Amino acid sequence: MVKEEEKLYSDVPPTKLRNKDEKFRPAKTNKFWLWVASMFFFNMIQNRFYAFRYKGEETAVEKGIPTILYAPHGNWWDGIVFYNIVHRIFHKEIRMMIEELNRFPLFHKGGGYPVNKKSPQSAMKALKYSVDVVCDLKNILCIFPQGIIRPPHYRPIEFQTGLAYIAQNAVKRMGKVNLVPIAFDYCFLRDNRPEVIIEFGKPYTLTAEASAQMDRKDLTHILEQELTAVCDKQRDEIAHGEVDDHKILFKQHLKWYRRIEQRLKRIDIPPVADV
Repeated sequence: MVKEEEKLYSDVPPTKLRNKDEKFRPAKTNKFWLWVASMFFFNMIQNRFYAFRYKGEETAVEKGIPTILYAPHGNWWDGIVFYNIVHRIFHKEIRMMIEELNRFPLFHKGGGYPVNKKSPQSAMKALKYSVDVVCDLKNILCIFPQGIIRPPHYRPIEFQTGLAYIAQNAVKRMGKVNLVPIAFDYCFLRDNRPEVIIEFGKPYTLTAEASAQMDRKDLTHILEQELTAVCDKQRDEIAHGEVDDHKILFKQHLKWYRRIEQRLKRIDIPPVADV
C-alpha cells in the first residue's frame, strides 16, 4: 500500500500531512523584493515554456472594484503563473495564501502569506487577513479554492468555503466584489516545449444585496459552476486548436534545428521524372 505522503495526489493538505506548524505572517513586500520576484518568476517560466498565451483579461479587472482571481490547482507552476498574471498583465501586487510558505521564502517577499490548515485558528487568521487584502485596491487576491492539488482536468470541481467567506465579508465593507474564474492549461502544441494557456472567464459580480440572500454554501456552488464552465470551454478550444485569438505574453525564438526544419519545408523539390 502506498503511504499517504508518497501519493502523487493526496486528499490530505500538506500542513496536516507533514504535521508542521507555521505561524501566520502578513505578506511583506517592498519595491526591491517585488522587482526581484518579478524577474525571477518571469525567467522561470521563460526557461521552461515555449509561449504564454492568454485571453479574456479585458473585463477581468474593473477600476475601483475589488478583484479576486480564482483557479484550479493542478501543479507546482500555478503559483508562478498567477504571479506573472498579476504583475505583468494587470500591473498590481499579488496576494496569495500558500501552505508551507517557509519552503518558498521568496513568495513571502513577493506577496504570499501562510495558511496552516492543521490549526483552525491559524487558518481563520489567514481568511480574515485575506478580507483586508481584497479591500486594498492596489492588490489582487489569487486563490485556489479547492484547497488542495488535484489532477489536471479533475472533475467535479469542488471548493472549500474559504473563497465564499472572503468574498462575502469583503462585500460588507466594499459593497461589491468581482470574482474572476481562470482556466490554466499546460500543453504541447506545435513546439517541442509546452505552452502556458490562460483563459479568463467573465467576472461574477457579488453585491451586498445578492450576498445577503445566499449562504456560504450557495455562493460556493455558484463559483464552482463558473470555474467549471470556463475550464470546459478552454479544454474544448484547445482540443480544436483554437488558440490563435490569444494574446502572447512571451514566445520563444525557434531553436536552430526548428529553423532548419522550417527552411526545408519551404524548399520546392521537383518531382522525379519516370524513367
